[in-house]
Amino acid sequence: MLEDGKIKASGSYSDIKASGTIFTRLASQIEDEDEVRRKSAVPKEKEEHEVQVLEKEAKASGNVPWSVYRDFLNAGGGTMNVVILILGFVLSQSSDSIAEYFVTWWVNIEQVRSSNASTPTALTVSLNDSDSRPTIEDPYADWWLRPLFSDSEKAIAYYSALCISIVVLTLARSIYFYNWCLTASTTLHKYMMDNIVYSSMLFFSKNPSGRILNRFSKDIGSLDEMLPYTLLDTVQIGVRVVAISIVIGSLSYWIVIPSIVIVVLFYILRTVYLQTSRDVKRIESITRSPIFTHLSTSLQGLTTIRALKAEQTLTKEFDIYQNKNTAAYFMFLGASRTFGFWLDAICVLYVAAAIFILLFVKSETFGGNIGLALTQAMGITGMFQWGMRQWSELENQMTSVQRVQEYAVLKQEADEGKYQPPTEWPDKGKVEFDNMSLQYSPNEPFILKKVTIVVQPREKVGIVGRTGAGKSSLIQALFRLAHVEGRILIDNIDTKTIPLKRLRSSISIIPQEPVLFSGTFRRNLDPFDEYKDEALWNALEEVELKSLVTELPAGLNHRVTEGGGNLSVGQRQLVCLARAILRNNRILVMDEATSNVDPQTDALIQKTIRKTFHDCTVSINERYR
Repeated sequence: MLEDGKIKASGSYSDIKASGTIFTRLASQIEDEDEVRRKSAVPKEKEEHEVQVLEKEAKASGNVPWSVYRDFLNAGGGTMNVVILILGFVLSQSSDSIAEYFVTWWVNIEQVRSSNASTPTALTVSLNDSDSRPTIEDPYADWWLRPLFSDSEKAIAYYSALCISIVVLTLARSIYFYNWCLTASTTLHKYMMDNIVYSSMLFFSKNPSGRILNRFSKDIGSLDEMLPYTLLDTVQIGVRVVAISIVIGSLSYWIVIPSIVIVVLFYILRTVYLQTSRDVKRIESITRSPIFTHLSTSLQGLTTIRALKAEQTLTKEFDIYQNKNTAAYFMFLGASRTFGFWLDAICVLYVAAAIFILLFVKSETFGGNIGLALTQAMGITGMFQWGMRQWSELENQMTSVQRVQEYAVLKQEADEGKYQPPTEWPDKGKVEFDNMSLQYSPNEPFILKKVTIVVQPREKVGIVGRTGAGKSSLIQALFRLAHVEGRILIDNIDTKTIPLKRLRSSISIIPQEPVLFSGTFRRNLDPFDEYKDEALWNALEEVELKSLVTELPAGLNHRVTEGGGNLSVGQRQLVCLARAILRNNRILVMDEATSNVDPQTDALIQKTIRKTFHDCTVSINERYR
């Protein structure tokens, strides 16, 4: 400690405090003042000190309700589009089954011709004592489609036509299906976007940005990319399995028995698997939200992180979040692979049973029928296996639809105002709080209670208080960003009777942290293209930014990066001030607008307010220092 240019004491804080110098008296005086301030402070209720905490992200449990499937189908265009899709699947599968039957009939007819070439009139299956050569009865002799197989060239032509029809129908069905899925995804995205934009500020204060971004990125990505492919496979394989079962049943009803058994076993296995995989998928989605939040906040505070050398700390936190998400995803993959193993084992048993039945239980004469039955039986096992996997994956993917749907039904801001005030309202700028109380939600305590304030037109009012005193809550009440009881009058008109859009557009605000959009200077000054370029240049000249914008290559069309990253904090605040000048509203609110700017910019803002807003009602919120 120095006194009169000489060292009077040195050492630690405790040593200097005990040295008996003037520092001892100053330290004691400050401690006494702090004690008096603490004892004389007005006690507040506990609830008023409680800050709003983030809500734990909701996690659904159990089966995905059918209402989610119904809403997804409706989002694609309604019942008619669903009916068209079903017809498309049925027609494409029918053409495929007919083509397979066509080959079978062709093989059988050729077998009859080959076997009976030497005895064209003996067409009964018998073994005579005098003749050991068997003959085959021709079941297609009087068939009306028999002329199609009169010669090989004609049969090849008809079969080629069937193959072309399969390709055309399948391609048309797939294009229509993917367009339908895209429509459903776009509709759900629109619902979610509209509801989030018009939801209350309470929602944004209790839900971090990463949680919201997770819905718009990963979940919407699943709807756009993964869900259409999975849903197409599930429906297509389902229709295919039904068709194959009909084909096999028509050839040998004994194969229906193991087919029923395998369906029951697969359904039981799927039910057991989904009890785990569905919830694990939900956990994986939830543990992904902190990753987005951490990454977003890290990018926003990158300068501070580097200044404090906190890179390692943030990296470790990111690794913790990533490990939790990876663990959930790894568990999901393990459950999926186990499910696939047991499906393979059951399919092997089914193929063995089908071959045994065809070779030993039923004696089949025609090779075409045996070939069709065997190929269908072996094909249906792969269909069953892949279909069960995709059906289970569909349920997992539908959790993304459920998560999107949760944000598509958010509670909206109450906008009961119907009265349209005159165009020039407010023309005076009188603001009156009449017995006003504010709470962030109906279930929470009041933050402001019975507040009565009258601000006369053209008055410049400063609202001063410590952090948490309720300064920003007054602004929220004025803009109706929270639940308000009592009355707030502007030029003797109750703001509850005015639509929110008209109310908020009639009040200008310059926040503590300037808000700029990713776009041009013109778009940031005039988002709705309401003013001519001359008015924009005049507003920029008022805040001394005209020369800066003029020197830019694109002028007013120069792009502003996200959050105004290519501008200084002071320049961003001046752009917000220019925006307020352009609106020319009678009421201006400044929420600690100069707390983060340099003295020169502070002086410019104060000068502009005194010059430009001298006829306006100005409310300035400042933190008590």
